[in-house]
Amino acid sequence: MTPDAAALFAIIILVVPMAYLLFAAPGFLFVKLDIPPVARLLRMMFGAYFLVLTVTAVIGAVMFAVAGPWAFVFGMGVLASTVMARVWFLRRIDAQIETWPADVGRRLRRLHCGGMLCNAIQLAVVMGSIPYVMIAPV
Repeated sequence: MTPDAAALFAIIILVVPMAYLLFAAPGFLFVKLDIPPVARLLRMMFGAYFLVLTVTAVIGAVMFAVAGPWAFVFGMGVLASTVMARVWFLRRIDAQIETWPADVGRRLRRLHCGGMLCNAIQLAVVMGSIPYVMIAPV
């Protein structure tokens, strides 16, 4: 496999879970998040997203390692940010669900919108890096 093909596969592997969340998460904007089953479903969706993104980032980092050293650094950065964001984000959602304050819907909505925004930024960065990763031979 050529380095360019490895980099292309790594980008595709990273984009799939990001695109899924980009299309699935806005559906929660139309429901009340102060309903316990809906809040738990939102938590499960973000938990599964972060888990899949972590696994795909590891696969992407390995594929980027094949493509070259700069691409490897990029892949490892995506992996590190995903793992750190998963721990922080899911703890915040769990804290809201377990204590269940009066304004839990508003707080979960803020976390939900923040999660969607972070995902959109990550997706834009990955898509914007395609020209820099896929360097044509000179």
